[in-house]
Amino acid sequence: MKGLDDTVSIVTGAGSGIGRESALRFAEEGAAVTVADVDADGGHETVEMIEADGGEAMFVETDVSDPAAVEDMVTDTVDAFGGLDAAHNNAGIFPEHKSTVEHSHETWMEVLEVNLVGIWNCLKAQIPAMLEDDGGAIVNTSSELGLAGHPGVSAYASSKHGIVGLSKTAAVEFAADGVRINAICPGLCDTALIEDSDPEAIQAAADAIPMGRMAQPEEVAAAAVWLCSGDASFITGAPISVDGGHVADL
Repeated sequence: MKGLDDTVSIVTGAGSGIGRESALRFAEEGAAVTVADVDADGGHETVEMIEADGGEAMFVETDVSDPAAVEDMVTDTVDAFGGLDAAHNNAGIFPEHKSTVEHSHETWMEVLEVNLVGIWNCLKAQIPAMLEDDGGAIVNTSSELGLAGHPGVSAYASSKHGIVGLSKTAAVEFAADGVRINAICPGLCDTALIEDSDPEAIQAAADAIPMGRMAQPEEVAAAAVWLCSGDASFITGAPISVDGGHVADL
């Protein structure tokens, strides 16, 4: 990809799944990577994978719902690698399925604090760091449930719809300053989030996707990293579906 060699990137939620694959792909394309996660074991494992392949990375334990921790994550990145050029804000949680009226206040607020406020915290710290140099590119992980509704996921869908709106607004605010901001909207993906799900239900959901299967984490990560590259230099404010055509078919 164009424009990622010798750059600096941050990936949150990089201890597993899509975030890990994104961190690996950034490193493969020549970027130094800050691997951020609340899961220290997973984060260190991602760093070891990058370093084993000849890349440069460090782990910063980060709870994205904590503004001070996010500020420290960005400061540590700039201090270690000399700046910040790209970020994939991927950290998020998925609560158990419950109807809108069955969700507890605590669950609702936790989902919003991690999924939506967490990305806002990241943007507030990352954008100024990018403005100190020549700009940069940020991708926020939303979901196909940021574009459509589904029973039992009101808190999650609300947070993911919010990410799309936040990404569009910030993109417009900082486009002239050279900071591009987009969102990816993955559909069903083969990650740890579905490990405890009913296999028959997962298969039925995969069969409903026009491409006939769920995504692999590396396919979603590839889209995120591409949006941060010079190959996507005129794309900003866009929610990009990575869902095998599912939302288009609704």
